[in-house]
Amino acid sequence: MRRLRKLQQIPLDRFLADEDLQWLAERGLHLGCEIVLDVGNHLLSGAFGRPAETYEQILSGLGREGVLSAALVEEVGGLGGFRNVLVHAYLDVDPERVWTILQRAPERFERFSRELVAWLAAR
Repeated sequence: MRRLRKLQQIPLDRFLADEDLQWLAERGLHLGCEIVLDVGNHLLSGAFGRPAETYEQILSGLGREGVLSAALVEEVGGLGGFRNVLVHAYLDVDPERVWTILQRAPERFERFSRELVAWLAAR
């Protein structure tokens, strides 16, 4: 998160002018997406016996099971699609969209972690 927070502070005009910064942000966001989705799917499969077939089913399933709040599930909706763009459409990634997502992603990744830890502690 520290690195994503650091990248968050870069003004849009500087970000758009620097392909290295864009690559760093894309890589960091990709890893964050993968962590959320992998951990979420492992939890759904292990704790509830229901592995998801799609990325969005991971997040909605965690919400349905009470692991994540409805508010967070709504806020991270589309995470799987964004991950797919980063992985499969890397030549078509919109740097301005990456910067916009970067402005919210670290806080949402941290909320995912806090809500998951709270759910585990309550079990």
